Amino acid sequence: MHQTRKALPRAVRLALAASSLAMISAGAASADTVRVTIPEYSSKTMPYFQQAADAFMAENPDTTIELEMVPWANLQQKLVTDISGGVNADLAVIGTRWILDYAEQEVIEPLDDYMDDAFKGRFFETFLTPSVVDGTTFGLPIAASARAMFYNKGLLEEAGYAEPPATWDELIEASRAIKALGKDGVFAYGIQGKSTETDVYFYYPMWSYGGTILTEDGLSGVNTEAGAKAMDIYMTLINEGLTQPGVTDYQRADIENLFKQGKLGMVITGPFLSNQLKEQAPDLDYGLAKVPAGTTSATYGVTDSIVMFENSDVKDEAWAFLDFLFTTDQRVKFDEAEGFLPVNKKEAAMPMFADNEDLKVFTDLLAGAHFAPLVAGWEEIADSTITDLQATYLGQMEPDAALADIETRVNDILE
Repeated sequence: MHQTRKALPRAVRLALAASSLAMISAGAASADTVRVTIPEYSSKTMPYFQQAADAFMAENPDTTIELEMVPWANLQQKLVTDISGGVNADLAVIGTRWILDYAEQEVIEPLDDYMDDAFKGRFFETFLTPSVVDGTTFGLPIAASARAMFYNKGLLEEAGYAEPPATWDELIEASRAIKALGKDGVFAYGIQGKSTETDVYFYYPMWSYGGTILTEDGLSGVNTEAGAKAMDIYMTLINEGLTQPGVTDYQRADIENLFKQGKLGMVITGPFLSNQLKEQAPDLDYGLAKVPAGTTSATYGVTDSIVMFENSDVKDEAWAFLDFLFTTDQRVKFDEAEGFLPVNKKEAAMPMFADNEDLKVFTDLLAGAHFAPLVAGWEEIADSTITDLQATYLGQMEPDAALADIETRVNDILE
């Protein structure tokens, strides 16, 4: 769910297939060491995992947990290189949408035989099922979030709005009112136009008008009335100067930073921004609301998963560490540090989460959450969509031509 992560394109899937024989013969770790590859969510990621490793080793002195943290931007290449050489770790955190490619190449271990009903019962099914491929569980939800709209209460009130906009039409009206305030360097609505989730930012209004990324027949669902409505909304915002200038230069963290600085009226993002605001912008008066509605309400649900590799020589020890990571105590420490949603039922019932008004907004949205489709070639689909969206935002493509091109390119990938 991190803004810089990338999944596996076709060339990489072919590399994984070519490396499968090497993986069969190469062990991933020594007999008493479990190696774990983790991406960096924040400055708190390694401290959390290190304390978890230390606590586990204190209870299991015959097992050593060896941690390796890499930037999300480098994780894909790191894993592919290690897998191809048969020197990968025993466990790794990955984007859940990578799981299908890994499972098809048989490089990750099915986990169902390790789990009993009590273990499965720890989780909300919403967060566990995205890691299931054809009835087999290949990963566990290490991180989970949804998306909601943060809004600057002061800016909206100054523009004449006591409440945040509930629909996209109201958002455009409120954005015009904020622009009319004439504040230099202050913009109404932040649009992400660069890097991972640029496509998702477009899907928010499309989903809100009943659209889908893929149809029930498994084809592109973007070139539809809902897609055209979403395009019209965003081009109106961009062309009227209601967003930050140069939207294609802004990835998610950039528009979040504008909001922290009081320079944005509204931004859609995940619950982790709440923690960042408390630490980095404690004086900012903000509120949280649903993603604006069209004909319906919708949001984006996201999970990252931790997987076990098939060639691990220490599967029992690796599973023991996974079991430990998903105890309620450890889940509380991780989610409290990183600002993610609870995936553990007991954790969610604790006052620190149950009484957290910000988290309630996100959890209430989960019933209408859309997850990235679990299909091979998904990242190629995302990249193709982003390319055409950026061209449209820059005025290099007409909206209807962009939607038609996205449809053609996506269907070519799926076929």
